[in-house]
Amino acid sequence: IGIPQTRTSEIIKGHRSITADTALRLSCYFGNSAKFWLGLQNDFDLEEERKTKLTELRKIKKINEHAA
Repeated sequence: IGIPQTRTSEIIKGHRSITADTALRLSCYFGNSAKFWLGLQNDFDLEEERKTKLTELRKIKKINEHAA
């Protein structure tokens, strides 16, 4: 599908993100949408960021807690 083996390996190991180009190629091969692949990448990115900022995020009060 025109993706170097090293790119595929780095994506699988979590060392590289799925780009729009890779998403388009994967969608052609697997018969699904590029948005599916980019959505998976987005979910992964959000979860990784949540893990690294968990303590900081827990300190943020919800808007309805400010009024109380």
